[in-house]
Amino acid sequence: MSEAIILCNTPEHVRTVYGAGRRETLAERVDLFPEVLTGEDLDARISELASVRFIFSTWGMPPLSEDQIRRVFPSLEAVFYAAGSVRGFAEAFLNCGVTVVSGWAANAIPVAEFTVAQILLANKGFYANSRDCASVETRGNPYRGPGNFGETVSLLGAGMIGRGVVERLKPFELRILVWDPFLAAGDARQLGVEQAGSLDEAFGRGFVVSNHLANVPETVGLLKRSHFENMRPHATFINTGRGATVVEKDLADVLRTRPDLYALLDVTDPEPPDITSPFYELKNVILSGHIAGSMNDEVVRMADFVIEEFGRLRAGEPLRYTVTRSMLATMA
Repeated sequence: MSEAIILCNTPEHVRTVYGAGRRETLAERVDLFPEVLTGEDLDARISELASVRFIFSTWGMPPLSEDQIRRVFPSLEAVFYAAGSVRGFAEAFLNCGVTVVSGWAANAIPVAEFTVAQILLANKGFYANSRDCASVETRGNPYRGPGNFGETVSLLGAGMIGRGVVERLKPFELRILVWDPFLAAGDARQLGVEQAGSLDEAFGRGFVVSNHLANVPETVGLLKRSHFENMRPHATFINTGRGATVVEKDLADVLRTRPDLYALLDVTDPEPPDITSPFYELKNVILSGHIAGSMNDEVVRMADFVIEEFGRLRAGEPLRYTVTRSMLATMA
């Protein structure tokens, strides 16, 4: 009987995430059930699943009840999820004493890379400059930003993505200001960043303000008119976090009255914006379709992370990306 299964309601995601040889690599390391199972398959295959110790999955993981987990998977030890947030299914497994491992750290890498690219371009004034160069009226005198030497960048949130941005900005001589009420002073010193005492300070000092806050009840609508009004002349707001953290009407109103500002929005609420959204009309808004996270060639990195974690578990080594009950409340 098989020691491990791949469980996912969307087999096409399995083909993508565990593609490029990753599924074959997994099969070399564990006795893997030959088929990808869905939530609907479990009761019909229950006699074949009693020995399963490990579940591998990705986007499309079916939410199972505690009763179902105990009944179908009496030998289960761990779930390895090659994607980001596990809020939709993890609690029941944790209640059953099953370890849950997430590939959220792998998913944070492309978001951090995307953000750093935007920060560096924004400090150079690229977005306004390219707009001005495309206009007959302003082509001879396009806007130029302050550049990336000694400029201040404000990051909202010091989670996995925020810290990834900090690390990737280290080669550049920038001042990094971080607002995160859960960031300890010692951690800030270790990261080499300055702590902002308030959101107002973060918005007021950063030439770029980049949002990496999780979408939890406490952050819904947290970023509002007064913050955007407090931004420096020609500053840029980047959102790769979640659209719901922003009062988008406030942001649009401020952008309309302050054409010197720019907003680079990879996430909105809803996604894509409603057809009546002013974001489509404002020339100082650049929309992208939630492309900062893992996509296309990048998604197999998440499989690499969970396969590596499985190797650590087998070797009796500490796991790096286990999910705890307290983490569920802050995962986006």
